[in-house]
Amino acid sequence: MVTAKAWVLKKHFEGFPKTSDFDLKKIELPSLKHGGKWKVLLESVFLSVDPYMRPYSRRDMKEGDIMIGTQVARIVESKNPAFTVGTFVVAGTGWRTHSISDGKDLQLLPSSWPESLPKSLALGTVGMPGLTAYFGLLEVCKMKPGETVLVNAAAGAVGSVVGQLTKIGGCKVVGCAGSDEKVAYLKKIGFDEAFNYKTVPSLDEALRKASPDGYDCFFDNVGGEFANIAISQMNKYGRIAICGAISQYNDSVPQKGPYLQLPMVLKELQMEGFLVSRWNNRREEGLKALLKWVVEGKVKYHEQVTEGFENMPTAFIGMLKGENLGKAIVKV
Repeated sequence: MVTAKAWVLKKHFEGFPKTSDFDLKKIELPSLKHGGKWKVLLESVFLSVDPYMRPYSRRDMKEGDIMIGTQVARIVESKNPAFTVGTFVVAGTGWRTHSISDGKDLQLLPSSWPESLPKSLALGTVGMPGLTAYFGLLEVCKMKPGETVLVNAAAGAVGSVVGQLTKIGGCKVVGCAGSDEKVAYLKKIGFDEAFNYKTVPSLDEALRKASPDGYDCFFDNVGGEFANIAISQMNKYGRIAICGAISQYNDSVPQKGPYLQLPMVLKELQMEGFLVSRWNNRREEGLKALLKWVVEGKVKYHEQVTEGFENMPTAFIGMLKGENLGKAIVKV
């Protein structure tokens, strides 16, 4: 019998999450013989902390539930011939060290995964965030060579991939981030223009300086005031992909902003929110492309790794505060 450790949502977040909102529990797992065949026992190796966990916890969870999330896990015992012991999989089993699965919810890493590549990338650049960038740009923004693309939260897990895929697609990319260190990283990985939105005197002027001819595509991870200003600088027939709204996730009182109908109409803009799960049937296509670009060095990555399962809440809160560069990962 295996004892798993799991972080549960002790109390729904009010405003910004606190460590006291979580509780660490121990769970006794049954043996694989219990409840039928084809079971596998998973042991977590890397766990992901992502912005979506903040709003989804309110929508999908009850107090006392194990925190939602994805992990890279190693199969340590198996009665399912499709999953051999020692195999690594991506599993949506939440914040827990061990779990039992029938295999239906497990995703094997691509067979071409190089041994030298960190398996944690399956939670980031070659995982859900990378796929979000891939399909958001290709299917929602529909970027064309020669266009100018704007992305905010550009040094995060999604934004950093958006910028690099934009360059692969033959476009100019402008990114903004919340520290000089992050801005330096954006320039290092190929952004044409980048600035620290926290230190510029005027966001409107900074955007105009970065691209005097406006923007054809806007990949929005932030929402709020930034989106209001950016939309006013979109070119005619511009496309806006709404991936997230992290500026509003921790608000106790909803923000009120300007109404966007007038610029949307006058410039005939298209704005579309999306979830990457829409393209689950093309997941293999996206992962294959992303892995190829990473191996070729065309897409670079950075991971902010927190050591220790006991530090999951700290890593999550730090990510929401923007303390991470690239993808935030917890290593068990």
